[in-house]
Amino acid sequence: VQLQASGGGFVQPGGSLRLSCVAPGSTLQDYAIGWFRQAPGKEREGVSYISEDDATTVYADSVKGRFTISRDIAKYTVYLQMNMLRPEDTGVYYCAAAFGGTRQWPNERGMDFWGKGTQVTVSS
Repeated sequence: VQLQASGGGFVQPGGSLRLSCVAPGSTLQDYAIGWFRQAPGKEREGVSYISEDDATTVYADSVKGRFTISRDIAKYTVYLQMNMLRPEDTGVYYCAAAFGGTRQWPNERGMDFWGKGTQVTVSS
């Protein structure tokens, strides 16, 4: 499964972006999707997760109330809506897939497939 993340960009503090994760040739059915990010000089961290049946969503404490993960089944796309962005949200954002879900979230070792990241920069 080849994942593609898109939607990053430059935004001022308080602004919004919506990231998308698709896998050309795959519906992502039966895959849980996780969003991770890596800030300069820091380790990659889990941001949000949606289970393969969409029944469960999880958020890092730092983004709760600001970010929303969702899946559009018809478009085979998982979104990460990011509102009220802060400079500390800056980083490269990656989406990753786990077939049948993972119990290891937010440990990235639980994910099976990764895509290239998309840069998010929050700055005034």
